[in-house]
This record gives sequence, C-alpha cells and structure tokens, in this order.
Amino acid sequence: FYTCPACEGSGRARGKLGLFAGHQACPQCKGSGKLPSSRCNSCHGAGTVLKAERIAVKIPPGVENGSNVRVHGKGHAGRAGGPSGDLYIVTRVHPHPFFERKGDNIYCEVPITVTEAALGAKIEVPTVDGKASMRIPPETNSGQVFRLRNMGVPHLKGTGRGDQFVTIKIVLPRNLDARSQELFRELGRLHPEDPRREIRQ
Repeated sequence: FYTCPACEGSGRARGKLGLFAGHQACPQCKGSGKLPSSRCNSCHGAGTVLKAERIAVKIPPGVENGSNVRVHGKGHAGRAGGPSGDLYIVTRVHPHPFFERKGDNIYCEVPITVTEAALGAKIEVPTVDGKASMRIPPETNSGQVFRLRNMGVPHLKGTGRGDQFVTIKIVLPRNLDARSQELFRELGRLHPEDPRREIRQ
C-alpha cells in the first residue's frame, strides 16, 4: 500500500454538502487513506467479490408476514477487511387450506353430524400441533364457536401462545332412505319448534 495522493493519507477530502462546504470520505481511497500498490485480479481493487452461499436459518415460532429474521455476519462485507454486516430476512407466511391465522389466534371450521349436535359428543379437532380432543355439548347449534386455550401460535415476543377458535358446522345426512325420512318426520312431530318465529312480522 502507499499513501493516497488525493487526501495525503487523511482519508477525508473537502467537498460540498448542500449549500455548505465540509469534509467527506475521500472518493479515491474510500476513506482508508491508502491505495494498494497493485490491483487484485479478482476484485480489481474494490476489496470485495460477489459469492453465492447457501445458509441454514432458524425461523423462530410465531413469525408473521413481514417479520425480520436477523442472521449475524452474513450481510455485506466490511470496509478495509472489517467485519461483515448482518443479513435480514423478511418472512412471507403461506396461507393454510384449513387454518386461518389472526394475530396469534388460529381459526377453523369443523363439521359434525346432526346426532353429535343434538346429543353431544367427544370429537378430535386438528390443531397446529396435531389432533386435540374437544367436547361437543348437547344441543349445539351450527355456527357456535368453541375455544381451545393455548392451542394457537406462540407469542413471538414473550411467553405463552394464542388460542384456537373452532366454529361448528352441522352437516345433514344425504341420500336418506324411506326409513330415515320417516324418523326425521317423527322427530319433527315430537319437537314442533319454529326457529323463525322471532323474525316473522
């Protein structure tokens, strides 16, 4: 290396900063105050070269769309052989075909039969951690929502996790034979409720 003739080794040069004159990094030596005696064939004096690298990155639980994951020391090379900067990865979470995420809570819709809705049942419900058992109380209506505590997404900052909310959807039987149709008619005669009574004028 030899002393930069432009800044005489100071690394700073006078320049115009807006309306005022001031000092800035020397454009010839990039503030180092020195220039290489001979140029490198790989970087041609730039001091850095481009290199592709595949790295493993640990994504913490609870990240959302737009979350920043910092990877130390995998950013741009430092100046004059200094330490490299950091790499920031902006996450993009793909939607799930069954679960819907809102904040740290998970929402889903689970179908049940007419018998399970009327008499109650114990069913298995999918969660992000696998199957979970949930009790359906008797006389459950379609659209009723149940909460599974602490079965949502882990909090990104702090401890604990959100909840899972399960919306019940009653599925009617199909291809009823004559016997099944008669049983439903008998059920209607035994329970002649009118669910639209309050909306009639």
